[in-house]
Amino acid sequence: MTQVMPILVGGEWRRGGGDVYASRYPADDSVTAELAAATAADADEAIRVADAAWRRSEWRDLAPHARAAILYRIGALIRERAEELAQLQRRDNGKPIGETRALVASAAGTFQFFAAACETLEETLTPPRGDYLTMSIHEPLGVVAAITPWNSPIASEAQKLAPALAAGNAVVVKPAEVTPLAALELGRICGEAGVPKGVVSVLPGKGSIVGDAIVRHPLVKKVSFTGGTTTGRALAAIAAQKLMPVTLELGGKSPTIVFEDADLDHAVNGVLFGIFSSSGESCIAGARLFVHEAIRAEFLERLLAKAAALRVGDPADPRTQMGPLVTAKHRESIERYVQLGRDEGGRVLAGGERPRGGIYDAGWFYKPTILDGLPNSARVCQEEIFGPVLVALAFRDEEELLAQANDSVYGLAAGIWTRDYKRAWRVARRLEAGTVWINTYKQFSISTPFTGIKQSGLGIEKGRLGILQYKHQKSLYWGLNAQPLPWAD
Repeated sequence: MTQVMPILVGGEWRRGGGDVYASRYPADDSVTAELAAATAADADEAIRVADAAWRRSEWRDLAPHARAAILYRIGALIRERAEELAQLQRRDNGKPIGETRALVASAAGTFQFFAAACETLEETLTPPRGDYLTMSIHEPLGVVAAITPWNSPIASEAQKLAPALAAGNAVVVKPAEVTPLAALELGRICGEAGVPKGVVSVLPGKGSIVGDAIVRHPLVKKVSFTGGTTTGRALAAIAAQKLMPVTLELGGKSPTIVFEDADLDHAVNGVLFGIFSSSGESCIAGARLFVHEAIRAEFLERLLAKAAALRVGDPADPRTQMGPLVTAKHRESIERYVQLGRDEGGRVLAGGERPRGGIYDAGWFYKPTILDGLPNSARVCQEEIFGPVLVALAFRDEEELLAQANDSVYGLAAGIWTRDYKRAWRVARRLEAGTVWINTYKQFSISTPFTGIKQSGLGIEKGRLGILQYKHQKSLYWGLNAQPLPWAD
């Protein structure tokens, strides 16, 4: 029997109060670790301890450069343990090791970036309109909840934890139930780097139990959530009752567009990377492919040839491009969507089935899949599949393209492939998406704000001013009048 791992509750490493469950390796269903889930009582304790720890001056009132020094140490410790963390992430959700190494590097860079933002952020002297001096300052909110997804845990957790800590808050992290291990290690690193005891808690468990208790708690002053749109809407309703700010990074059904003048070598590789990296388990995956009808046949021929050559296999092998899906249940969901595509009249041009034999029979693998023959109104073109399924569509002109590309409840990301810079500018401005890539796809910088529109979310992550998402603004007036205010005379 594997030893039950402790979780971080209010600064104490101890067994959670809930049921014991296993973190399982998606490549072969073996047990990586066993842990006891947090309960609503654990959440209440963690939040109350966090609030008390935050109110003590050693964190909230720490000088920005001193708080930044701790964040720099967190980034350095992540780099020191990079391979260990990458292998842990691989075991936790089955991503190929090359990808998990990149995610760990991203997490370290995120803490470094927000450390710099923390110590260089300036307040503002505003122009006075009377006999007084005015200034605008920003102060931490208090206890912040970070609820993270299973597809890219350590990077997602860093993108919430780093700015929230930089802003001077306490943070309760609720990782996805099936991928808790990276968050627990990140909590340990925070303590080793000097974050005061109780300021960070990590509470694995079911969202319906732990997440709900966290979001509803009166001492939680903000929630930053990455996950599905349905859950995000439910969370927003609770936040509305509390009048609590939220950041919601939700689903997507992103269009990627190939014009007739595109560099096809770049476009083919970019489209494949945009949908099939991370096994398609990505909110910004380019799941709807729009190709100009003049080049559609040639483009699809090239795309299918390269899709067939993608290396699906052992996540521990650095050559692997696609690992398994995260759980058997999620693979079943993907299979239902592919069958739905067939039922709606679509043709499977590639994939559409599980690979067979050897490692494939032990884990949750699925072939990269390309469908065509469907209108943009089909369910598989409108609903987020969150897997390695690409739907190919055609267009004749810009107006038709934009009407189809924007015909979605989502507005997270989009891609454009063209040599015409004026067209790229024109189309990018008219696409209803928070991020548009031009002649590239799925590239990220922590220095560049990330947001969604429509059903893809609210608020901003990343960017230098992303730290302000975890602060509230306060105005100060300093009286300079030599005589008392005349009103009472």
